[in-house]
Amino acid sequence: MKRILLTFVLGCLFVLTACGSGEGDSEANGNKLDELKESGKVTIGFANEKPYAYEEDGKLKGAAVDIAKAVFKELGIEEMDSKLADFGQLIPGLKAGQFDVITAGMAINPDRCENAAFGEPEMMYGEGLIVQKGNPLNLKSYKDIADNPDVTVSVMSGATENEFLKSEGVSEEQITNAEDIPATFSAVESGRADATTGTEMTIKMALESANSDQLEFVEGFEQPDVEGVPSYGAAAFHLDNTELRDAYNEKLAELKADGTVAELLEANGFSEENNMVADDITTEKICSGEM
Repeated sequence: MKRILLTFVLGCLFVLTACGSGEGDSEANGNKLDELKESGKVTIGFANEKPYAYEEDGKLKGAAVDIAKAVFKELGIEEMDSKLADFGQLIPGLKAGQFDVITAGMAINPDRCENAAFGEPEMMYGEGLIVQKGNPLNLKSYKDIADNPDVTVSVMSGATENEFLKSEGVSEEQITNAEDIPATFSAVESGRADATTGTEMTIKMALESANSDQLEFVEGFEQPDVEGVPSYGAAAFHLDNTELRDAYNEKLAELKADGTVAELLEANGFSEENNMVADDITTEKICSGEM
């Protein structure tokens, strides 16, 4: 009876061990990549932030979107199922399995690298500032905001500018958060905030689209001397899906080399000279804090 029981227990342990091993191998063997190739469809998480990734006339557009579309096409995955999310919810949504990849020109930084597997950088960009018409407070930099405790600035939730501002001495009491760029504009227009900030191309193009006569883009804005500026934007994947990320990187490198990425950036208002990433700048260096 004891021998039968022992045999039964050992058999159960063997089955459980085999099942556990199978699950681990399944992730290591890159089943997500195989799954996407088989279905021919990838689920993209994006924030409505022009010119990186945005929805217009029911279609997903933008530089990050166009680059991702070109890369996935090279991988044999041509259909993109897009899901709009607040910028601050992109990585949590990725971790929860709501998206296969997020593509929003998201800046790579060490903290984010702990929660997502970033692809190689696709673009670089600086910061910009928008104020009330006439710039009544003469704001030309983040330090100007820090020097006047009465100045308030509205920033999109989850955006890197929250930390950039603090690094330049702006207090938390001066910073308010909003869900998207239009909401930050509204805060400045209504007088609830004195300024808003974001990546230069984003807020500049958003202001053009808003056609507001109450706001202006600050020309000659002094870029903050902080870690993370300039920023390098990339697609990001679940930490378990490194094989998918590696396959994406391989095709991305080919499209950089043949000029496709430069063409897609320029088609979306960027320039090869100012926004293309140098070959010696890698995600590994940015994640480690070396850059």
